[in-house]
Amino acid sequence: MTGGVRRSRAARLTLHALFPTTVYTRPLQRSGVAALNRQILKESRQLREDDAAGRRWSAKNYPGGYTSYGSAHHLQRVSPTFALLQKRLDRHVKAFSAALRWDLAGRQLEMTDCWVNIMGREATHGLHLHPLATVSGSYYVQVPRGSPGIKFEVPRLDRFVAAPPRLRGARLEERPWVTLPAVAGHIVLFESWLRHEVVRHPLAAERVSVSFNYHWS
Repeated sequence: MTGGVRRSRAARLTLHALFPTTVYTRPLQRSGVAALNRQILKESRQLREDDAAGRRWSAKNYPGGYTSYGSAHHLQRVSPTFALLQKRLDRHVKAFSAALRWDLAGRQLEMTDCWVNIMGREATHGLHLHPLATVSGSYYVQVPRGSPGIKFEVPRLDRFVAAPPRLRGARLEERPWVTLPAVAGHIVLFESWLRHEVVRHPLAAERVSVSFNYHWS
């Protein structure tokens, strides 16, 4: 009888997971990442030293850190190191677009923006998205232990008008916010409309990443 009741209830219960939000994480490459990261870190620090406009922009918009977003955001066009990084990223973006079942109609996803972020103590990336881009992401160069990850917000959060909170232990896809850890040598890719942030960096040791956008053109 008990088994029959269970089967009956299971037969009546039909759940559909609709409109998934897909985020891609993976190591950039199998080997050689330490040498690449050393070179990116060297160039990032030199850029900070040379980029007076970027330091001024960061002092106003990115307290506690440095970003070349407001001054030098096409690094793949001016640095062989960042051009190599783009080459490595291209194959991951291709895999991500295939997983999303995108019909690109003979057009390409191309990197249009690439910039560095150096988070010092108290620096934050406020909640934002990347308008007009198609795929965005970050590559982690240096991540001291205790550094924050990247936090994503469920796209329909503003419609959770009367929704109760989730139970402890809810699956990732059921939560209103999800934080994925930052790992040196790894990348994260997501659709550019997905809002995200990096909360306060609590350490004196710098957290260094490269952010980028791909457009469908």
